[in-house]
Amino acid sequence: MRGSRRRVSVSLAVAAVSVALVGPVARTSVSAKTAQIKPLDVIYVPTPHNIVAKMLTMAQVGPSDVVYDLGSGDGRIVIAAVKEFGARRAVGYELDPVRLKEANENARAAKIIDKVQFVSGDLFEADLSEATVITTYLLPVLNERLVPKFRKLKAGTRIVTHNYDLTDDWKPVQREVLDGHSVYFFRVPGR
Repeated sequence: MRGSRRRVSVSLAVAAVSVALVGPVARTSVSAKTAQIKPLDVIYVPTPHNIVAKMLTMAQVGPSDVVYDLGSGDGRIVIAAVKEFGARRAVGYELDPVRLKEANENARAAKIIDKVQFVSGDLFEADLSEATVITTYLLPVLNERLVPKFRKLKAGTRIVTHNYDLTDDWKPVQREVLDGHSVYFFRVPGR
């Protein structure tokens, strides 16, 4: 236990020094709770760029939107939402520290670090209340676990999923297939 705490402390110290030496990066939130590496629920499979564009187009992302990507990987959806679709802001939730580093580097290269945030956190514990659009590329069992959280969002919040829908009892408003990939569009209903 003591060695484990020491490794986490050393890892956090190394991360802090790295940030200080590298310079500004997109904001990454890390709490003491998530500083302990959680096991990943899925392997990383990047969404192809044409599918990213299809997802954000189906959601009609624009200047008034705040986009949340759950399981944001290298940050491509978050970055595209801001850079290519003009979203006001975008937030990515990701547990994998390698992907978080890559996402921050990609945001810096895209020169949009002031409009994006990558959170090292559990997407099931995320506060999604600010989101107007949510994107996911998660396994069906994970999407299904998110449904109760999604149903509590503001009416009209748009949800777009890659390859997997949400549940049998929440039918998508739209489904399109592009290059063998399914994209599902949902809207949170009024209460």
